[in-house]
Amino acid sequence: MEATTPNLSIFALFGEADLFVKAIMLLLFGLSIMSWALWFSKSRQMAALRRKGHNFEEAFLSGEDLESLYANTRPEDADHPMAKVFVVGLQEWQESQQKGEAEDNALRVGILNRIRRRMDATLTRELEQCESWMPFLATVGSTAPFIGLLGTVWGIMNAFTSISAAKNTSLAIVAPGIAEALLATALGLFAAIPAVVAYNRIATQLSRYTGRLEAFATEFLALLEKREEDRQQSVKKIKAVK
Repeated sequence: MEATTPNLSIFALFGEADLFVKAIMLLLFGLSIMSWALWFSKSRQMAALRRKGHNFEEAFLSGEDLESLYANTRPEDADHPMAKVFVVGLQEWQESQQKGEAEDNALRVGILNRIRRRMDATLTRELEQCESWMPFLATVGSTAPFIGLLGTVWGIMNAFTSISAAKNTSLAIVAPGIAEALLATALGLFAAIPAVVAYNRIATQLSRYTGRLEAFATEFLALLEKREEDRQQSVKKIKAVK
């Protein structure tokens, strides 16, 4: 009588697994799908932010009249972080000019510090939104292999129990249980690898984008400070003529 060849397909192994191992496999498969989806979504988000930031910087450095463009814009209505930082700084500056605070030298220094703090706070909030779901990717990348290993250990225990009960160590008895157990480890890696790669790639992009935002905020504040110094020099010249 010919020995029956064991069915080692993925679906067959999943069907033969017990409830606990099935739950682990389904969990890991779901985590893998979410990791791939987040990778795609965050990559598109970062690409859009880089593109908008690049266009905004070009307009800012070219001397385009952004003040008139964003004069009546609320920070929450701007469509990307760099524009929001600009609007916050611009509004704070314009309010101080309208109140006449910049006439006093000590107050002027305080105004610049206040603008810097507001822009920093806006920048921090925007980056927190950009970093959403990053902890999830880090958690999946670090825990998925261990969850898969748990399923493997549990499956091997069941395999040895089946071997002991059958009192047979033939390949037809041993192979399905071992393969079923190793499938859990494979799914753990299948979930962890894209999560780790996505996290590292997106974290690098976020780090570069953060530096870009901080450089813009510093440059914008320096421009406001220079503009005020030029205005003060003009006022002194007018007074000297009189």
